[in-house]
Amino acid sequence: MRIAITGVCGFVGSELALRLARRFAGAQIVGIDNFSRPGSETMRPRLKAAGVAVKHGDVRCASDVDAIGDADWLIDAAANPSVLAGVDGRTNSRQAVEQNLVGTLNVLEFCKERGAGLVLLSTSRVYSIASLNALPLMVRHDAFAPDESAAWPHGATGAGLTEEFPTTGPVSIYGATKIASEVMAIAYGDAFALPIAINRCGVLAGAGQFGTAEQGIFSFWLRAWASDQPLTYLGFDGTGHQVRDALHPEDLADLVEHQLRAAAGASGTWNVGGGPSNAMSLAQLSAWCADHFGRREVGADRAARRWDVPWVVMDTARARARFGWTATIPVVTILDEIADHHRRHPEWLSISQPL
Repeated sequence: MRIAITGVCGFVGSELALRLARRFAGAQIVGIDNFSRPGSETMRPRLKAAGVAVKHGDVRCASDVDAIGDADWLIDAAANPSVLAGVDGRTNSRQAVEQNLVGTLNVLEFCKERGAGLVLLSTSRVYSIASLNALPLMVRHDAFAPDESAAWPHGATGAGLTEEFPTTGPVSIYGATKIASEVMAIAYGDAFALPIAINRCGVLAGAGQFGTAEQGIFSFWLRAWASDQPLTYLGFDGTGHQVRDALHPEDLADLVEHQLRAAAGASGTWNVGGGPSNAMSLAQLSAWCADHFGRREVGADRAARRWDVPWVVMDTARARARFGWTATIPVVTILDEIADHHRRHPEWLSISQPL
């Protein structure tokens, strides 16, 4: 088997490459990366040592994608992952669309020409911001939690969001590019008989994750806390009650292995996350950090922010029913892993932050 990965030197792309190399004996794994993210160059030696071939390439350029060569499967892990992409001053809106949507179209053309399957890494941020803000929630133990006594909308329960939760816009430019990519991927799969697995991921977290909030809030918050950098609770009255569920890349690799082995049976849209047992608020994460690195003050900005949402937890029942998959690595184990990496690499936050 020959597996291609775009964004192979990013956190998710590199972790999948390393873990799939161990899971598929004899497989050839090749990837491209444009090395635009600070810290991505550091991944190249690890990948080379594992036998992963890395080429410089940008998914916005069709000829760069074609230069990958042949592949049985392509895993698309190249994206600007920030919900503020296109409006944060780092990239403009056209760049965000080119990266996250035009790149997907080039990847789909690559798959069409080779009859290759596609694993598209999408996001929970395709879900309706208005619907997420309308969920019946209460505060429990310094975190937003489901109010089970209230009526819940279709596609959501206390167990999390299902794939049927509304994707009605606006969902941010980032979310719009990802759901548009999903629509195009499904169309290409239907038109050209390609297996298409769309994984709507929660918050991936683990050692070696890049040091910005949009790359992964769990890793960024922990490292910034340990480095005594300023931290602020943004929105939601400055409480830090907003909740996300953490997903370790080993668990994602386990699902992707199931999908590659299932071939055409992998097609579908799948919610992928740590679920309720791995859900944690920023305030709870701060309490964990205080226990491990000492107490400190956190600022509070009470102003509501346009694309913020209070509670995003993924219900993975569909993936469990189809592949027998569930996340197995607890959030506390993930945090311990990140903390250990920080102690060994205290410079990592500065290496991987934008200039």
